[in-house]
Amino acid sequence: MTLSVRHTRSLTAAAVAAALASLAPSVWAESTPQPVQPTVTPAVAEPTNDAALTLGTITVQSAPSGALNVRSVFSSVDILRASVLQDQHLDYSWELLTRAPGVQVTQFKQGTDAGRFSMRGFNGEGRINAVKLLIDGIPSNDNAGGMPFFDAVFPLDIEAIEIVRGTNDPRYGLNNIAGNANVITRQGGNDGQASVTLGSFGTHELQLKKGIESGNWSQNYFVATRESDGYRDHTDANKKALAGKWFYTSDSGHWRAGVIARYYKNKALESGYLTAEQATSAPRSSPAYAAWDRSERETTQLSAHLDGQWNNNLSWAAKAYTQHYENQRFVRFSAAGVQQERDNDETHKGLITTLTWRPEVSWVHAFTLEGGFDAQWQDNTAQRYRTVQQARTSQIRDWNFDLNTKGAYVQAVVQPVQALKIISALRVDRVSGNFTDGLSKTTSPVHDYGTITQPKISMVYALRPDTSVYANWGRSFQIGTGIDSYRTASQSRNLAPSLNDGWEAGVKWQPTTGIETRVAYWEQRASGEVARVLGVNGLPDQGGQGNVGRTLRKGLDLQANARLDAQWSGWVAYSSQISRITAPDPSAPATTGKEIENVPHYLAMLGVDYQASQQLKLSAWANAQGNYYLERTNTLGRTGGYALLNLGATWRVSPTVDMSVQLKNVTNRKYVYAWYDSGSSGYSPGDGPSAYASVSWKF
Repeated sequence: MTLSVRHTRSLTAAAVAAALASLAPSVWAESTPQPVQPTVTPAVAEPTNDAALTLGTITVQSAPSGALNVRSVFSSVDILRASVLQDQHLDYSWELLTRAPGVQVTQFKQGTDAGRFSMRGFNGEGRINAVKLLIDGIPSNDNAGGMPFFDAVFPLDIEAIEIVRGTNDPRYGLNNIAGNANVITRQGGNDGQASVTLGSFGTHELQLKKGIESGNWSQNYFVATRESDGYRDHTDANKKALAGKWFYTSDSGHWRAGVIARYYKNKALESGYLTAEQATSAPRSSPAYAAWDRSERETTQLSAHLDGQWNNNLSWAAKAYTQHYENQRFVRFSAAGVQQERDNDETHKGLITTLTWRPEVSWVHAFTLEGGFDAQWQDNTAQRYRTVQQARTSQIRDWNFDLNTKGAYVQAVVQPVQALKIISALRVDRVSGNFTDGLSKTTSPVHDYGTITQPKISMVYALRPDTSVYANWGRSFQIGTGIDSYRTASQSRNLAPSLNDGWEAGVKWQPTTGIETRVAYWEQRASGEVARVLGVNGLPDQGGQGNVGRTLRKGLDLQANARLDAQWSGWVAYSSQISRITAPDPSAPATTGKEIENVPHYLAMLGVDYQASQQLKLSAWANAQGNYYLERTNTLGRTGGYALLNLGATWRVSPTVDMSVQLKNVTNRKYVYAWYDSGSSGYSPGDGPSAYASVSWKF
């Protein structure tokens, strides 16, 4: 295991001690620079006092300060470190979440809209996007909850991904239905690294990063390009990304300010959806009707960051951002349908601030009070046209709408005794905005959702230094997307938000040095869930969503990370889950008690690393998921399950040069993503066996 110490992050002494005692990789905590010099706390018998598990190498620092870190969310928290992310070879960075326990990764493999991830029994195929995505703490979902900004972040630029599953995290409101994921990119350092990859399906990729630190200033630059012909016919893609980060730290180390800029562009062809028979007999084919399907996506993000330590007890952080997402897609879903041009253009601006107070009080072991406020202003357009070979014939959608959200939270972390921590929190959100339909020439206000109140409570108790139990309860919310957030002529009454009440109970156990385990049971109930209508037939739909009804999701998560000695390490996770409709939409009585579509019954992952020598490292990892129903009456059977095995080897040629090889889907398992909507269905086969070779140079 590699242990490194950096000056840019901090962690509580108890968490550091627990991490070192278990030899399980820990997580860096705060983003505020500290005036104190970093130290490594010796391994002593401190209570574990958190429920987080981490995969990757350690970067720690003492002295708790700055905003409360992700370990303070007493839920199923997982941190993926750079050591298990940066050597991955994949088309899109959201595929990295196949390494995350309890996360479903759905791959459409259709142009720029290639896929996304989900968790806690929500599907990932676009009907309900239930995960709040952040990049360096900046909200990065589109209006529908999708994740287009993730495409701009390549693996070599990622320091860690923090994943929170559940409803008890008060830091975020909109899109935080089932949890959140924060992608933290590389900052600081004077090192550089270049990686060149060649592989199957005409893949060639370059990633280059460089850090420069001098005095009070730090700079980081990143550039990447990836081109591939794709596994299937008519799937060529060309991606380019640029990023720059500039930060200044005061002489005292108490204040830090900086700017992050990011740009991404992708031009891709779309292979189209096959029938079930075609997907089996000719998985690499592209149907003739999709010959004119293609898409182009461009994203930009610009954010300003300010972090300060007023004194030993009071810290403050603020962020301001603007981001733009533009996507043009020509798509035809079936031979019987018509081609559509789907254009989305969104600009989001926002502010985020937190104030954290850690007073010294005599009546408890430790106490922290934190408050936060955030606001986002969205200016969105969504247009659709019927087209023939990309030539417009008629317009079927012309939406122009703004959606404004404001939220605030307060949470208190009370540690009455060393072994017990309790967090009580309250979050409130307000929504406003207006919608204009360019076709009907009408304007509508947003639904009067009122003040959306979300109470939350969590606790963790260390039974012994190696064992802690935790429980939480929390509320999150869902509102409509696109036109369905507004009170149009067809919707005369205000709709209330769907409230999601969830709870979880679990135990984290370190049975011996080098092994961490966690077992958790969870449930989540929605008061009035809605889901997007995909509209794949090209019909002029009046709205983008339909009512699902009341729902219940529940599951059991089993996880273990192990570092047995200097040579062997591994991880295993299994999540059993089910999602049911308990009280359906009145127009769909046949869905009572049925399962929600595209939700597999289980998710599983397994991996092992073997350091065969100082120069050679061997790896193997596997992912699997169960089958799912395609529609809510559960009458069409189930599909979509898979089990994939991947192998890797890395040879250290010199202290600065590595050569690696990865073999993916080595057993040539056939698998598909499938959907069903309004009598139509489609199948998109996953990639077959592939091989990638890389050379990495550190400088």
